[in-house]
Amino acid sequence: MHDFQPLIKSFSAVSPFLAQQQAQGGDSPGLFSLIWPILAIVFLFWLLLIRPQQKERARMAQMLANLKKNDRVLTIGGIYGVVVNIRREADEVTLKVDDHANVKIKVSLGAIARVLGEEAEAGESQEKKGASS
Repeated sequence: MHDFQPLIKSFSAVSPFLAQQQAQGGDSPGLFSLIWPILAIVFLFWLLLIRPQQKERARMAQMLANLKKNDRVLTIGGIYGVVVNIRREADEVTLKVDDHANVKIKVSLGAIARVLGEEAEAGESQEKKGASS
């Protein structure tokens, strides 16, 4: 059914190393001493790559959930606009791009890269905290 030859060959490649360790009279490495480097690498991988991505995804979901009419936004395509209408059930946002010509475009909710008003408000609140100190 299954071809276990590659697995058997890999075990046979490791067994001479373990036999040599035992023949020298030294203590054979325990299971933990063989596995801890792998566990450390997996933990670092999670800490440096996976966790920040999860935080970014949660921040983006929160931003899109708080999106409302008249918010200034930037799309992933680099288009600046003002939210005119949000249809969450259709995953669609209508943006007003030009006031003079009344140009509106419809984009996917996921195409919103960031809300510009929130960043300005966050910067102002930090400046006020710094000035009051």
